[in-house]
Amino acid sequence: MIGNDGVQEFDSKALFLQKFIPDYGKLAKVAAGFQEIGWKVVVTIGSFDMLHIGHVRYLMQARRRGHILIVGLDTDRVMQIYKGIHRPLIPELERAEMVAYQIPVDFVTLVDDIIPGTEPGQGWQFELLKAVHPDVFIAVEDSYPAWQLDMIRGHLRNPGGVLEVLPRQASGSTSAVVDTAVKKRLAAMVDLLDAASGANRVGPER
Repeated sequence: MIGNDGVQEFDSKALFLQKFIPDYGKLAKVAAGFQEIGWKVVVTIGSFDMLHIGHVRYLMQARRRGHILIVGLDTDRVMQIYKGIHRPLIPELERAEMVAYQIPVDFVTLVDDIIPGTEPGQGWQFELLKAVHPDVFIAVEDSYPAWQLDMIRGHLRNPGGVLEVLPRQASGSTSAVVDTAVKKRLAAMVDLLDAASGANRVGPER
């Protein structure tokens, strides 16, 4: 849309609502429609908490493996199960909106089908894959054990479903960035406390 000043305007909320499909049934119909005309549907899943360059590079690589990229986003509940009670840093709907605004991403949905209290990785029910049956699933290295990768393959569209594991696209993860920031902040606080303590030890001038 072009504004009165001649500058193109974007309705970001409308774009998000166009790309965000939390209903797996509706998403399955959308995916099937693209598959009917011969397009490859790619699915990847992650938390995308505090979006960084590694995330964006990863999404770009995933999109190159097909025609339509669907991103399954871990809900806040799932992130707490996987990463602890102090995560996520950013709420699920804000994370979903940020991912939706990325050019390689066509659709975003939420992944919440994790049974708590199970061993890491064993509680996922694969509901998104069961609904969509993607042509391609993209994973990042060290994210899934071998047995789970085999389970994923079983939910891909047959024949010809492809599972590809990509290397990490940046040297640091969100967890590493957070740890570094916290350590730097704590070090700065310790320096301030040491400086204040040293000042208090100086006697009065004579």
